[in-house]
Amino acid sequence: MSEAAAAPKPKKSVALSGVPAGNTALCTVGRSGNDLHYRGYDILDFADEAEFEEVAYLLVHEKLPDSGELAAYKKKLRSLRSLPGAVKTALEAVPASAHPMDVMRTGVSALGTVEPEQEDHSVSGARDIADRLMASLGSILLYWHHYSREHRRIEVETDDDSIGAHFLHLLHGKPPSAEWVRAMHTSLILYAEHEFNASTFTCRVIAGTGSDIYSAICGGIGALRGPKHGGANEFAFEVQSRYLDAAEAEADVVRRLRNKEIVIGFGHPVYTTGDPRNQVIKEVARRLSKTQKEMKLFDIAERLEQVMWREKRMFANLDWYSAVSYHRMGVPTAMFTPIFVISRTSGWSAHIIEQRIDGKIIRPGAIYTGPEDRKWVPLKERR
Repeated sequence: MSEAAAAPKPKKSVALSGVPAGNTALCTVGRSGNDLHYRGYDILDFADEAEFEEVAYLLVHEKLPDSGELAAYKKKLRSLRSLPGAVKTALEAVPASAHPMDVMRTGVSALGTVEPEQEDHSVSGARDIADRLMASLGSILLYWHHYSREHRRIEVETDDDSIGAHFLHLLHGKPPSAEWVRAMHTSLILYAEHEFNASTFTCRVIAGTGSDIYSAICGGIGALRGPKHGGANEFAFEVQSRYLDAAEAEADVVRRLRNKEIVIGFGHPVYTTGDPRNQVIKEVARRLSKTQKEMKLFDIAERLEQVMWREKRMFANLDWYSAVSYHRMGVPTAMFTPIFVISRTSGWSAHIIEQRIDGKIIRPGAIYTGPEDRKWVPLKERR
């Protein structure tokens, strides 16, 4: 055979050829080693002060809302908490043994079947679906939770002012304290977006095929379900709850490190000097623990954080103290990652919308390339 005949033929272009996946206007991570910005805003400026709905609006609707816009947005979200009868029926068929992440995926799929996206896949329609999902994912999870265990059909529409408060109200059957509501705001903000992680990439690939937003979000949930991506906060709690006190925890983890075991909850593939989210969620966990006068779990987590830095120069990531925070608010361990889903739906949806705009994957001029110099202004000062 001649060389020309033996050479492989060039492959034909396929549907996703030329689709860029490495540029986004939404988020930058680790440019200085330990920073995280949402649309140019440093999360450390607002994570313990803003409301999650402000950040969701920023990500999905591309601007910070003023007080009137935020009030209207929260009213809209409150109106979207109900579940169609067909979705409730589907959730009632899911056994109590199911993993809550599978319930979330099933609920999104069922809702997308009952309330499908329009064929034009418009930006405005996608934003409405993003809002619908963020508002109702807590309803999906907790309707199933109570029905599968008690055969009780709960009312999922509440007057709570926020997504986090709605979740806690449905979980515990009563409105949460202001401290718990603030803790949920901070946690949801910190989990909302994180550039090109595995689940976000999954959402963008599915959106790039021309599929609907529900399919893309289901793909994101599936990717987050994997133990190499989501679930680290659940594992962190399992580690922390092994021990009677901080001294026992230190001795055991030192032994594990010498045996080359991996301790999940430390280090990060993007940050090099520290996870900026950790310092915020750590203080949330400390406050919640002090209020309840129950410091054992926090003290164990803090001691292990010190050990991992001393022994391996590995820093705690967001999941490490998120586990303490959620436990202090009475959230079942298996629901830790589903809360992640509720939050990250804002970032996933924004990526899906960005992927679609102008039919070109990335809108011209939308890629955020400049220094992160936007200044956060508290809502009370925002006009």
